[in-house]
Amino acid sequence: QVQLVESGGGLVQAGGSLRLSCAASGTAGSIFSLNDMSWYRQPPGKQRELVAAITHRGSTNYADSVKGRFTIARDNAKNTVYLQMDSLRPEDTAVYYCKADYYNFIELKNGDSWGQGTQVTVSS
Repeated sequence: QVQLVESGGGLVQAGGSLRLSCAASGTAGSIFSLNDMSWYRQPPGKQRELVAAITHRGSTNYADSVKGRFTIARDNAKNTVYLQMDSLRPEDTAVYYCKADYYNFIELKNGDSWGQGTQVTVSS
C-alpha cells in the first residue's frame, strides 16, 4: 500500500499563489514503483475533476481551466509531486486531492492511492 500526505493548502487572495506538495510512502513491507501522479479538485457542491497529471518521465497534461497558471512537477528521488498554483481565482476554491498510480512488487499488481485532501480557498 502507498500512503499520500498532502500539504500547502490555505487561504489566499485572488491573483495570489500557493504550492501544494504530496509525499508518497509505503506501508511496512511494501515495495512499489510510482507511475503517474496527479492532482484533482472538488469544488463545493460539484464533482471531483482532474487538474493536472504527470508521468514518471515528466510528461504533463492540464485541465483547460488551469493551463498557463498551474504547474505540476515531481521529484522521483523524494516520491513527491507538487502543484504550483499562480494567478489564483475564486473559482479555484476547492479541496485538492493528490492521486498516485503505482506498481506493487509484492502483490505483483497495479494500484492507486488518494491523499486526504487539502483545502484551497481563494477570496475575491
